[in-house]
Amino acid sequence: MYKFTINGMKIETELELNFLDYLRDHLDITSLKNGCSEGACGACMILADGKKARACLMTTKKLDGADVLTIEGLTDREKEVYDFCFNQAGAVQCGFCIPGMIISAKALIDVNESPTRDDVKKAIKGNICRCTGYKKIEEAILLAAEFFRDNKAIPVKEFTGKIGERTFRPDATGKILGTAKFADDLKVEGMTYGSALRSKYPRALVKSIDISNALKHPDVVKIVLAQDVPGQRVIGHLTQDWPALIAVGEETRYLGDSVALVAAKTKKAVEEIKKLIEVDYEERVPLLSAKEAMKEDAYLIHETGNVYRTELIKRGDVDKVLKESAFIVTNTYTTPAQEHAFLEPESALAVPEGDSLTVFTGGQSVYDEYREIGDLLGIPKEKLRIISAYVGGGFGGKEDMSVQHHAALLAYLAKVPVKVTLTRDESLFVHPKRHPMEMELTTGCDKNGKLTGMRLRLIADTGAYASLGGPVLQRACTHAAGPYNYQNIDIIGQSIYTNNVPSGAFRGFGVTQTMFATECNLNQLAEKVGIDPFEIRYLNALRPGQVIPNGQIADEGTGIVECLDAVKKAYYDNFDHAGLACAIKNAGVGVGIPDTGRVRLKIENEIVSLRTSAACMGQGIAETMRSILCEATGLTPKNIIVAKPDTNITPNSGTSTASRQTVITGETTRRVGLKLKEDLKTYSLKELEGKEYYEEFVGITDPMGSKKENPVSHLAYGYAAQVVILGVDGKVKKVVAAHDVGRAINPTNVEGQIEGGVVMGLGFGLTENPKIVGGRPTVSYGKLGLFRATDVPEIETILIEKNHSELAYGAKGIGEIPLIPTSPAAQAAYYKRDGIFRTSLPLKDTPYSK
Repeated sequence: MYKFTINGMKIETELELNFLDYLRDHLDITSLKNGCSEGACGACMILADGKKARACLMTTKKLDGADVLTIEGLTDREKEVYDFCFNQAGAVQCGFCIPGMIISAKALIDVNESPTRDDVKKAIKGNICRCTGYKKIEEAILLAAEFFRDNKAIPVKEFTGKIGERTFRPDATGKILGTAKFADDLKVEGMTYGSALRSKYPRALVKSIDISNALKHPDVVKIVLAQDVPGQRVIGHLTQDWPALIAVGEETRYLGDSVALVAAKTKKAVEEIKKLIEVDYEERVPLLSAKEAMKEDAYLIHETGNVYRTELIKRGDVDKVLKESAFIVTNTYTTPAQEHAFLEPESALAVPEGDSLTVFTGGQSVYDEYREIGDLLGIPKEKLRIISAYVGGGFGGKEDMSVQHHAALLAYLAKVPVKVTLTRDESLFVHPKRHPMEMELTTGCDKNGKLTGMRLRLIADTGAYASLGGPVLQRACTHAAGPYNYQNIDIIGQSIYTNNVPSGAFRGFGVTQTMFATECNLNQLAEKVGIDPFEIRYLNALRPGQVIPNGQIADEGTGIVECLDAVKKAYYDNFDHAGLACAIKNAGVGVGIPDTGRVRLKIENEIVSLRTSAACMGQGIAETMRSILCEATGLTPKNIIVAKPDTNITPNSGTSTASRQTVITGETTRRVGLKLKEDLKTYSLKELEGKEYYEEFVGITDPMGSKKENPVSHLAYGYAAQVVILGVDGKVKKVVAAHDVGRAINPTNVEGQIEGGVVMGLGFGLTENPKIVGGRPTVSYGKLGLFRATDVPEIETILIEKNHSELAYGAKGIGEIPLIPTSPAAQAAYYKRDGIFRTSLPLKDTPYSK
């Protein structure tokens, strides 16, 4: 018998279990999260006899006799202080890490009532946050220490909610106090557990599958094979090329392919049953590089060919202008895969009721899931409902199906609730990564440094399945010329199928890779001209009315010059050990694809229910839409609630991708808000009880290859300039990030996006590499090279607001652009330091190299 006190309650158990599983599964204490199961992320931090401990590394036996505290056991005063301080600082984005952060904060403040920022950094070193960049979390902890030390009363905050105000997020308190429910926190009566048996090889013929022994297991509920799929077995986000299950007689294409699904009464039984399934494989030689897959004699991974997509962009006469240029620079660049490393592993719970099915998910679009799951099951759409739980980070990595379709298929066929949650190890080799790219880039300029033209040849490894490989390739190509004014471009980009982990959407969406090449080339051109990196950028930076290299005319809200002006002093004050880079990034899908936002308002009990399916992975979409509605109507946040995405009540506002939601759904919210405003001139909310308002907005753009002289590729563009400053030890001392955000809906949220993006960009540039060998990432979560609080330099954020467009009140998407200029700025800083011109990432031979 093991005995312990948990949050003041005396508990006894005979079970010898992992302590995190015991707390979550047996005591329903779900503030602790299972982020990694290896003690690396800190999401399961507890206090055991006043000392920090990671619950995933503990057992009930190890903690026998201990006094254990989780965030549920904090005093009311402590909860109030942490709730206020984390709200005030804007420390919460996806929220998955926050309860663990607060436990680490309490451990510090209990013994040090006046901590320094360095003390705080050391205290949370064992806690990873992938969203915030840590800065605002540190500020929240410092503020909490002040409140406890000085016994300060909690201020009462009243907000107008209007644009520009630092309003508290509506989802923050639940995430801070651990009451917000993520998919793996959900439980229902009769719930079973599901999992997929994955391929042993990146490429193999499945000759037979024998489940006879597995069916004898006493806890088996259901085993599903490819032939059991009632609907369309091969699905996909855009291209239907991804089988939900590999059939006998088919080849596997990567290690994440599923050959069988198992539902069982316990988690332990699921793993036992999977081991009893006998699969006869004929292992075959895989194609593990894009160039191998492009060879004429390479076998076809898909019948359509190994070249998944080719994009061509040509303007002007590149051959002529490069030949006549005073200077040209040619380099070949390589960038690796990058792991999203969101804190929450993928999870979904499917619950059947009669012939209908409800699926609780944690993805980036309930309507994408609705479509793909509906196709897989072959059921009428009115029999299917998708509801989003809170999402513990995404960054593009939760756009594809991972577990949602498997949970739904098992539950639909077994007629019992099924939850499927990936282990962290599964997550690492199942979900798509950032596209590895190889780029040969030539850039030319005249004798004064005026850019003349560029030629780019790009090969992207899209892995085993298309995922978002097409749009990523498009963005990589359409943005490759950068935020500069020159018209001669010749770009050929190809996305290639291989037997590697698929590549898909990832924050930056292809621009991260090509902008690295473009910005690095600029510095060598500047050297040849005899000017410095700032001067060549300032000379060529787009001004309103000039033409972007893709042909679109830069509008009055174009702010790249202002971004450069904002970082000029920081750059020249640290000239000998600083690197500079710029970026451009679209907001909205663009390139001729209809981009639709839909919003419904319903008045209930004198409250406006704002309903949109726009997914929040941490970026604060609910707060953004609420502020736009406050601005449009004059209502305050206390008059508005934001419904969670739900296909039964929230209209389809598209995927949270392409930095589109602020512009597209924001404009839709503005328009529907103005309709309500008209009625509020005459009626009160009480008098409008039950009334609904609906609006759609479609962003109209021109397709790639348009014959128009000045096509509109995207509705809006954000711009940025960043300076990376090295310290005497050669590590990054400070990053100054100036971003043209159009208009900051909530400055705190915008700063948080930039800070988190900068840290992710530093990781991409300096430390992160999943090291995919033999088609599989070879490092654990804790070894990915993610920055921890103690690694993060000072970050200074400068917001440039000059956009006066009525579209979404002038706001531009900020989610993706912050990490794009960071890695080339770091490359430039190290080039200044040692004269080595590095052309691959992560950068080699720096103090961060191992």
